[in-house]
Amino acid sequence: MIIGLLKEPDFETRVSMVAETVAALTKKGITVLVEQDAGAKAFCSNTDYEKTGATITNRTDVITQANLIAVIHPPAGAEFAQFTAQGKICIGVYQPLTNVGLMQQYAAQQLTVFSLDMLPRTTRAQSMDVLSSQANIAGYKAVLTAAASYGRYFPMFMTAAGSIAPAKILILGAGVAGLQAIATARRLGAVVEVFDTRPAVKEEVMSLGAKFVEVEGAADASKAGGYAVEQTEDYKQKQQQRIAESVAKADIIITTAQIPGKKAPVLITEAMLQTMRNGSVIVDLSAATGGNTPVTKNAETINYNGVSIIGNSSLQSTMPADASKLYGKNLLNFLQLIINKENQLHLNWDDDLVKGACITHDGAVVHERVLVTPNP
Repeated sequence: MIIGLLKEPDFETRVSMVAETVAALTKKGITVLVEQDAGAKAFCSNTDYEKTGATITNRTDVITQANLIAVIHPPAGAEFAQFTAQGKICIGVYQPLTNVGLMQQYAAQQLTVFSLDMLPRTTRAQSMDVLSSQANIAGYKAVLTAAASYGRYFPMFMTAAGSIAPAKILILGAGVAGLQAIATARRLGAVVEVFDTRPAVKEEVMSLGAKFVEVEGAADASKAGGYAVEQTEDYKQKQQQRIAESVAKADIIITTAQIPGKKAPVLITEAMLQTMRNGSVIVDLSAATGGNTPVTKNAETINYNGVSIIGNSSLQSTMPADASKLYGKNLLNFLQLIINKENQLHLNWDDDLVKGACITHDGAVVHERVLVTPNP
């Protein structure tokens, strides 16, 4: 078994495996080929990899010689033609529900593709859950980004010169990113309100010291694998009214709401934005899928009537060392499902995690959700 580790595109600072992760593979006798400077932006040097027993080589050799290739972002363009070997495997985070056409190309190329963002959200899958490990970092960094952009204090201060009121933070979405944002904001001394369509998260929110904003009549999300679901029009109207009340009082808003395979829901309307005071900050973690405001632009900061709207769905990449370490551990745990004790590939299709993460195999798209998703 030869595993190849590729360098990510220029915009990405992470790498699929740091040296610590590679060491766990080489100790088992697995050959690991690493592209030159693959981990440089994550502070993992070629020498670090070589000390683990990995071989540093060029990109073409990694692609052509490896049986299994670890690369976070999907390979495309002219390079795609190099992935020609029958049965070659690629593992990463490929967002297949929004990249259906690319997945069809991979199938035609006879690639077996595993996309870790499609793993079932089950207890057994927690150790492989790249979405959670990366969202945790994004939620933490979202609050720090907001604090750096906000022109006032977060905590309350009582000084001889007068008192400073604490910042009021609204967090939309209490998933992994939202919960970490709550914890970070509370550590910085802010007053936090949280909205989520799932009543089940109320206890977690309150345990972190935040107030939970309740709206009655939410659709049941218990079978959505931890994700948000589409809501009724009546609920959306009630939701907007309650959110509008909280938005008008907020100094900082962190938005995280996304629906897999669909455009992010607009939770903060232009009318709501106009009620926010000058100098307020919004950090929109859903920017890559349209954003939770109508004016969000991914990888940009927009000034809307004095409100800074920071669109960034890649905040995890601003902490590349830890993000890569956690991602690599997730990947290593998944590899243990598809590589047997003899270091041979073993794809057990009776395993719900193996089946759930596989997008293409044997010349066809095999994932049920991808099969029924229209090609945009």
